[in-house]
This record gives sequence, structure tokens and C-alpha cells, in this order.
Amino acid sequence: MRFPSIVRTLYAYTNTTLRATTPAFNVSRIYNIPQRATVYRSMPLPFIGALFGTSNKMADSTNYPVQKTEGEWQAQLSPEQFRILRKKGTEMAGSGQYDKHYPDAGVYKCAGCDTPLYKASHKFNSGCGWPAFWDAYPDAVGQRDDSSFGMKRTEIVCNNCGGHLGHIFKGERFGNPKDERHCVNSVSINFTPEEKKE
Repeated sequence: MRFPSIVRTLYAYTNTTLRATTPAFNVSRIYNIPQRATVYRSMPLPFIGALFGTSNKMADSTNYPVQKTEGEWQAQLSPEQFRILRKKGTEMAGSGQYDKHYPDAGVYKCAGCDTPLYKASHKFNSGCGWPAFWDAYPDAVGQRDDSSFGMKRTEIVCNNCGGHLGHIFKGERFGNPKDERHCVNSVSINFTPEEKKE
């Protein structure tokens, strides 16, 4: 069984809600005993989210040009976009629409504020399960230390709205000019094809 399959299974299990079962024979009807309320219990396993997310404790106090309240972001973004861009979540490996997306030309923009972040020519196949870029537009992406969950990583954010994009990894020897891999969530970006010049 592959590792992502195990993680998907555990993730699905932790996001389910179990309902306490009611016995087939209901004694309360005979003796007029008040019935016990049905209890719903969530079964959280926080370490599963910890494997992929970024700690919310590491709140970013930077004043970004685009400032919105949490409610405004929720109204604008889909629930999954809000979870990843604003709550620093991560999509499952191999599930994103841009993982195996290799256009000839175009721009990947922030899904939160439409700022150009990456050129299609900077995207490469890393085999990691998320879109990978070796460079970004100048000053479009910011880097933040992320030492959550006992790991040392570098978070990448949109410098215009502070939206969480993913993480950056260096020195992996993929053969690109900067020897970097911007590991980006597909949900955090939108692709715009380059318009043909006539």
C-alpha cells in the first residue's frame, strides 16, 4: 500500500463522525423512561493534519497590500481555498488540478488576489504530487520560517495578500537554475493561458 493511500484513509477516518447506536429493543417505551440523547462524537487525530499543514500558531503579522477580514475571505473563497490559503492547510498529494499541468505558456496567479506568481516556463515535473516551480515573479512570493511540528521548513506566501501557497525546498538537485522547488497547492493558484499575439 502506498503512503498517500494510508494517509488518505486516516484523513477520511478522522473527518468522519460516529453516531452512537440505539438498541433494537427500546425499553424506554415500555417503562416510560426518558430516552438518552444521541451523542455525536468526532474522532480527531490532529497529527494527520500536522503532517501536511503549517502551524496556525505562526501567525503572520505582515501588513499585506490586500487586507480582508476572515468573513470576507470566506465569502470570496471556496471552503477548500479558505482552508488552504487562509488556514495554511495542504491538499492531498496528487489531487490538485495543476499537478500534471504543463502548458507551453501562461501565468499562475494567486487564487486569493489574482496576483501573478509563477510563469508556466518555471514549472517542472518533480514527481512530488504537487505543482513544482523553480522560480517566481520577482517579489511575488515571500518566505517565512516554519518550524511547526518539529520540522524545519520554509513556508511560501503571496506577497500581495499573504495567502499560503505551500513550502519551498532547496538543494534537491532537480537540475534547475536555482536548485529550488516551490511546492505549491493547486487550490492556491489559478492558471491563465498566454494570449496569442496577432
